Amino acid sequence: MRTSFHSLVNRTRSQLITSINFFFARSRKQVYQVLPPLITSSDCEGAGEAFTISPQSHGQTPGTDLASPKEQQKLYFREPKYLTVSSQLHLEAHSAELGDVFAFSPTFRAEESDTPRHLSEFYMLEAEYRNVSLAGVMVRVENLVKHLVRSVQDHRTGKELLEYYSDQKHRSTDAEFVDLEIRWKRLASHWDIIDYTTAMNALVKAHESSNGELFATRPQWGHGLQLEHERWIVVNLADGKPVFVTHYPKAVKPFYMLPSSAAVAKEGADYDPTQETVACFDLLLPFGYCETVGGSLREHRLGPLIQSMREKGLLKHAEPTNGGNGNGNDNGSSYPFLQPGESLGNLKWYADLRRFGSSPHGGYGLGFDRLVAYMTGVSNLREVVPFPRSWGRADC
Repeated sequence: MRTSFHSLVNRTRSQLITSINFFFARSRKQVYQVLPPLITSSDCEGAGEAFTISPQSHGQTPGTDLASPKEQQKLYFREPKYLTVSSQLHLEAHSAELGDVFAFSPTFRAEESDTPRHLSEFYMLEAEYRNVSLAGVMVRVENLVKHLVRSVQDHRTGKELLEYYSDQKHRSTDAEFVDLEIRWKRLASHWDIIDYTTAMNALVKAHESSNGELFATRPQWGHGLQLEHERWIVVNLADGKPVFVTHYPKAVKPFYMLPSSAAVAKEGADYDPTQETVACFDLLLPFGYCETVGGSLREHRLGPLIQSMREKGLLKHAEPTNGGNGNGNDNGSSYPFLQPGESLGNLKWYADLRRFGSSPHGGYGLGFDRLVAYMTGVSNLREVVPFPRSWGRADC
């Protein structure tokens, strides 16, 4: 951190944080900052990448099977808890009370990915809006990012960054030349939008035209996009501009996303029932950074939400209780849409947000460290975080 460049990166980070708060403070409609918890009961994304926590003094193995009350007493919270992978679920609870809200906080992912694009601890800017369309969420993302670009351009840190890269001694002959003005201009100009199916069809066609040699991972509808696919989309379908890829298959996205069919009337998009998708998007940035923002409309209807949880295997088994019907609910009462022997477990509070009144809503999460890396011309996320935590590394 004592080097001049890393000091500059950290000052740029500070300027961006200030600009984020200014952006929400000056919004036409009030957007409240909230402070969601970092210790949670569930894996929001369902990818199994959550860190289990336990007190050092207890000495038990994280994730202990709760077979007996004695083992329950060993756990600080009586059952396993995790470091949050996303604040979105709690943000939805805040939104149900306050309306439009945002949070800027650390998140944690136990990804065994030793790449320049991944960290185990990183900051996320997450926002949730009530009564918003998918297009409306994307507009809010674009307005925010363009505001942040202008704030750096107009600030002394932006001028210092340009001076740093214009100095010949900082140019490496074996590394790609970084032109920050072009990078910032790409974000400040027009952005593209393309739906997943159209992008996937183009990827498949290009891969087949190369006799299967273009990509290491063959593109296929119903599968997620790999980094090489995202980079190809940015360069070949978006002409090097930022691009929103929308309406991914339901099977590859989390349980809480609203089906595209439920949003089709508002969005005006075509819907094919044989290829079920959800009303979501990823924002891909140029110069290899790719996915930096992800967002969606949320399933606000209780019945379809519970069905989605059932399909994703998130419902728990419940033993019948006295006077109950086997649904494993408080006081033996019947919970709507649950089948005998099913329980919502630690997600009951989330379903209750729908059970006791809800409204259409949606939001996004922005990987702040990736945006900092893009804005400062750094390719490795570990170089923009003062104390990086990654797979196999948490030195101090």
